Amino acid sequence: MSRKILLIVLLFALVAEVALTAGAFFFREQTLKQFGVAYSAGNDFLGFIIGWCLLFVSLVCGYAAFLTWKDRQYSTLCYLLGAWWVAIGIAIYLVFGKPDNLVLDSLKGFIIILFAYRSSRK
Repeated sequence: MSRKILLIVLLFALVAEVALTAGAFFFREQTLKQFGVAYSAGNDFLGFIIGWCLLFVSLVCGYAAFLTWKDRQYSTLCYLLGAWWVAIGIAIYLVFGKPDNLVLDSLKGFIIILFAYRSSRK
């Protein structure tokens, strides 16, 4: 049961990351505004870099979901991915004071870590 919940959370996270990635590549102005950056020609590069970073996280999340689905040594990758989201949620909250990231990212990361631990204890 824990592995199924982990897989559902990973798939939810994957959909969210892919949506953000598409936004960063195809709707760069709106994505930069979401991050609080005024769009200009100089910031276009920043949006491009954000898109590639989000694509990397999407690929890692997709691979973790695939490993979880196949039940093949997924726990370490899930721990790293969960720790990433916990850390980024806390960091964005501390630096920029955005509690929505603290709740969404950190909670998502904590759930991934918790269910990766519970499902790996078979």
